[in-house]
Amino acid sequence: MIRILVAEHLPLVRRGLVASLDAEPDLHVVAEVGSAEDVLPAALTYEPDTAVIDLDLPGSGGVPAVARLHEKAPGCRALVLSAQPTPGQVRRAFAAHALGFMSLDVAPEQLAEGLRQVAAGRRAVDSELAIAALQAAANPLTRRELDVLRIAAGGARSAEIADQLFLSVGTVRNHLSRIMCKTGARNRLDAVRIASDAGWL
Repeated sequence: MIRILVAEHLPLVRRGLVASLDAEPDLHVVAEVGSAEDVLPAALTYEPDTAVIDLDLPGSGGVPAVARLHEKAPGCRALVLSAQPTPGQVRRAFAAHALGFMSLDVAPEQLAEGLRQVAAGRRAVDSELAIAALQAAANPLTRRELDVLRIAAGGARSAEIADQLFLSVGTVRNHLSRIMCKTGARNRLDAVRIASDAGWL
């Protein structure tokens, strides 16, 4: 019997996942939580074999929850679910040591089979998502440009970015200009979105 932790913040979706998984003869949901901060305590208490984790969990989010699981409860292997999956999300989830990644649109039997794969220590990812992640463009941004963009993502102005990175305002503006050229973005917010979707940030 594969013991499962379900982490999903929407009660209706969570109940549907639990009912679907419990209907499988070899799967059993031992715990369900609704926030990222509750994932690790539940895993340590109930000792599940696998965890189904919503990418958009309230709090720190699904990917950090996966990373904490890997560090503190490595016996619990994670499969991430996303409502609107992107190649960048797939990359980030696997970088945090998830073994599975699927869309919330997946058929119940595919999710069940994915959890069996993950429980056995094998990767489980939708083939189209895997191909998209592999084909996604390599990161064209330098380390310094990424630093600038990360701070800009928090809403900082050029002067604030310059202060934090000990750069001149002109240098920051040059970095932002190059970032927008490299990403094809219309403005800095668009550049943040593009870089996030691609998994560069």
